[in-house]
Amino acid sequence: MPSDRDETPAQPTISEVAAAAGVGRATAARTLGGYGYVSAEMRERVLAAADRLGYRANALARSVSTGVSHTLGVIVADIGNPFFAGVMRGISDTSRARGFDTIVLSTYEDLEEEVAAVNVLIDKRVDGVIVASTAVGRGEVAHIRAAVDRGVPVVLVDRAVASLDLDAVVIDNRDAAREAVETFIEAGHRRIGFVWGPPAAQVPATRRELLAEASRNLWTDGERLRGYLDALDDARIPFDPELVMVGRKTEERVTREVARMLALPDRMTALFCTETEAVTGALRALRAAGLTYPRDVALIGFDDSAWAAVMDPPLTMIEQPVHQLGAKAAEVLLDTIGGAEPGRKMHTLRSRLVVRSSVAPPPRP
Repeated sequence: MPSDRDETPAQPTISEVAAAAGVGRATAARTLGGYGYVSAEMRERVLAAADRLGYRANALARSVSTGVSHTLGVIVADIGNPFFAGVMRGISDTSRARGFDTIVLSTYEDLEEEVAAVNVLIDKRVDGVIVASTAVGRGEVAHIRAAVDRGVPVVLVDRAVASLDLDAVVIDNRDAAREAVETFIEAGHRRIGFVWGPPAAQVPATRRELLAEASRNLWTDGERLRGYLDALDDARIPFDPELVMVGRKTEERVTREVARMLALPDRMTALFCTETEAVTGALRALRAAGLTYPRDVALIGFDDSAWAAVMDPPLTMIEQPVHQLGAKAAEVLLDTIGGAEPGRKMHTLRSRLVVRSSVAPPPRP
């Protein structure tokens, strides 16, 4: 039989706090729940009594009674990805400074996982949701619309969704890609590869077909592809579908596709990589072919990081303002929760091309 020493003491109730403070239960409940009017004197008495008794509010019960949980839900593709980790830091820093906690769920780019995550967060009674959605078409956004219809504010981060009239915090993907490709062109390159493109089964034969495929893909990928094409158009360089990777977005696929581009009779001399995995796959392909950058192939990637700066030679990369992305998304959502009218607009932040040593003129024939 357990001794008294092994028993966990019962938590004090609101009624016990009220009695200790000499106030009514309703006054204690309003004070401890953070809602309604309570005079400064009564509030001080209740909080002092709660402190003496060791009272700890139940967050879920408080959210049921007040309709406010002071919690944000965040849905990202992969919390292990350094990009999303940086975005999360921005969200967390901003929300914590305004008295909000965060619940984070990963979807691994799976729409069913995203739908389930939204439902979990609604059940948790979060006050709002920030989501890097994997949804593309109009038929894939019912779960987000349902959350909004239930009065849960939603802000998109990193990715816009054309069929959703919501605030979205993104970077200037199209302009960033255009600037990167223009850097190649200014160095004298005309055979410029692009990885990665849309997950089509085969390389689209025309630019129009390629853009149609891109429209069925994530918004960020499509914008980066458009920036690539913009730069080619501005320089009057013909689009060559053989220089655009399509198919599954994996490092292994990139390695094979870059090897294919290197084997073309008129091979590429520059390569624009739109994700970290694309950069590593490209580096593997170059090494396997006995080639180096920038002597044989110039290289620019997205998502600058510490490892890019210590490569030999250091890589020229596009730096995304990841912390600022998260902070802005949290700021927009918290303002909406606080009563501001949703802006339903695109909040576009500037990226930066960090120039290092991975771009040089094309090799001489």
